[in-house]
Amino acid sequence: MLGTGNETVAGYAAAMQSWLFLFGAIAAEVIGTTALKATHGFTRLLPSLVVVVAYALAFYLLSRTMQTIPMSISYAVWSGVGIVLITLIGYVVYHQTLDLAALIGLGLILAGVLVIHLFSKSVAH
Repeated sequence: MLGTGNETVAGYAAAMQSWLFLFGAIAAEVIGTTALKATHGFTRLLPSLVVVVAYALAFYLLSRTMQTIPMSISYAVWSGVGIVLITLIGYVVYHQTLDLAALIGLGLILAGVLVIHLFSKSVAH
């Protein structure tokens, strides 16, 4: 039986929604981790609230992502992209230095995320 093509469109929309959830989870985690430094050990109320809300949102969105993208892929992309973004924020905002080994490591993390996204058959495209 021939389909109308709506199944393909619906599948594509679901995959896109999952990736949007994942990138939202990454953004929330990066915001929470960036605010974590400003909490001074959770002694400052506003940054502490930002951390709690951002992490709660990050885990909620990550859980939604895992409804369609396998856990191993979701977590690998979430943590890899998060590590790279937090490192860049540390460099730009907090003037933390990166040596050659750190730059190579970050490049390998990015390469791994790209390989997973572009070539893995485990990923919902």
